Amino acid sequence: IENKEVVVPGQLLAKGMDYIPGAGAYRTGEEIYANRVGLISINGRALKLIPLSGPYMPKRDDLVICQVNDIFMSGWRINLFTSNSAMLPLKDATNSFVSKGSDLSRILGIGDFIAAKVTGVTTQKLVDLSLKGPGLRRLTGGQIVKFSPTKFPRLIGKSGSMVSLIKDMTGCFIIVGQNGRVWVSGEPEHEVLAVQAINMIEKLAHTSGLTDKVKIFLEEKMGKSYDDVREEREAKRAERQANNNFGDNNDDGDDYEEDN
Repeated sequence: IENKEVVVPGQLLAKGMDYIPGAGAYRTGEEIYANRVGLISINGRALKLIPLSGPYMPKRDDLVICQVNDIFMSGWRINLFTSNSAMLPLKDATNSFVSKGSDLSRILGIGDFIAAKVTGVTTQKLVDLSLKGPGLRRLTGGQIVKFSPTKFPRLIGKSGSMVSLIKDMTGCFIIVGQNGRVWVSGEPEHEVLAVQAINMIEKLAHTSGLTDKVKIFLEEKMGKSYDDVREEREAKRAERQANNNFGDNNDDGDDYEEDN
């Protein structure tokens, strides 16, 4: 069996004891079989299946992109875009003091999108969320893209390689929610390109060599190579840093003149 190959239930994946069955696979004697349709992932000795479709199942510490759909005295009801009901308690939404009876819509209003973390899932499938943590916040501007939750690993890529490629090529800010929503924010024409790349990944998630395909697509659309784009961004970053340092030095000089 080849890594990233699409398999079907009952398909033989490996023989012998050299491999260990993971999620979506099972062993019968010395043979390992698939128990669902999915993309085979080989990591060392472990064989697991990445499902190609299916609903999002919330887990503690998941990063999710979701939307406020109701406001209560103690917090907000949140749409996770799944069958689970989610709540964002006031205590987990802000570190600021909020007096009793305050208008919570001043903090988060109905229709607002947020990047939040799952802090708990009850046996009744009720989900608790938090906005306390790096990068967790209300999302302003940009656009929300729908993406299959089961293909989340393909959009992220190995060690974040795929989403980093899109960020580097387009210069967009991108947050990938494990619940199948992606926030993209940048220059309008670059947002469009980033969304096209995301849709391409979802469509071709079952194929091999996907990172190279996306890289070629982005290079053709941008009219320049990945290396050239990175060099340009590094040069701009260095220029901004130099300007900041120049400003700091000028400030120091002004202070010196005023003090003397």
